Amino acid sequence: MSKKFSVVMVFLAVSLLCAASVFAADSAKKVIGISKIVSHPALDAVVKGIQDELVASKMNVAFDVQNANGDISTAASIANKFQSEKVTLAVGVATPTAQALVNTLKGIPIVFSAVTDPVKAGLVTSLKKGDKSVTGVSDMTPVKQQIELLMKMKKIKRLGHIYTSSEENAVVLAGIVKQVCAELKIEFIPMTVTKSAEVKQATESIIRRVDALYISTDNTVVSAMSAVTEVAMKAKVPVMSADPSSSESYDVLAAWGFDYYKMGRATGKMVIEILKGKKTEQIPTRFMTKASDVDLMINLDVAKKLGLTVPKDLVKTANTIRENGKLVKK
Repeated sequence: MSKKFSVVMVFLAVSLLCAASVFAADSAKKVIGISKIVSHPALDAVVKGIQDELVASKMNVAFDVQNANGDISTAASIANKFQSEKVTLAVGVATPTAQALVNTLKGIPIVFSAVTDPVKAGLVTSLKKGDKSVTGVSDMTPVKQQIELLMKMKKIKRLGHIYTSSEENAVVLAGIVKQVCAELKIEFIPMTVTKSAEVKQATESIIRRVDALYISTDNTVVSAMSAVTEVAMKAKVPVMSADPSSSESYDVLAAWGFDYYKMGRATGKMVIEILKGKKTEQIPTRFMTKASDVDLMINLDVAKKLGLTVPKDLVKTANTIRENGKLVKK
């Protein structure tokens, strides 16, 4: 055997070993399937937070991010895709996609995020502990405080609420809004939709009958927020939103709710715990309870157009102010 031939053989052997090492490293990569019901700033922020948290952890992961575009059958197809491809762990962002994952996946851990009431949604049997293969993070929102905040800026006798009848979290929140209105002696005027294309017409049909509109963390309605605010501003009716992330670019008077990017980071931390071996049954549903988890956005430009005065204490406590066309974050 010549010396030159020996060198070539050694080189080939080393190359094969390196290739084998790379293949082994790639095969060890954990695939995180993420399914969101629709794309809008809040849910996009959740996904970004999850990804950033996992990247920061230095874990060897890859992401398969899917968008159901508001369609339940598409959410089911995504779940089937994750099952057939055997993702390491699946994340359902919002109630419908989380439900699709729970109804479909077998032997794959599931983490839900941005789900208002996971028990009523049938994802877990108790908030105090996870179920086999399922746990997650809730975005139950402080409805009464949000409506009371709106009332500090305008006297309200009739409150309009548009929500999606097929979205479990939206139905739960509509029930809470109705109860809060009864407590505050406000007439509750609801209007339901089944898809985002119906939101503008629903807003037009309700807008002359109300003093203000309250929009919850309803993914279908929030994804059509531009249609809501367009109709509301023409009618000089203020809009209060529970989703600051999706309100910064629209003519919403005020928005008070969770920082969904932080919710994504919290979800990512939960995913890491599970990837490191913790059982979902050992992890109860988590809530965003810190003051730093909540943001208040006030749009002074909208207040001016509507002839409303925003109390100085609200302006002072707001995390984000829109004034003279500029968005200022404190």
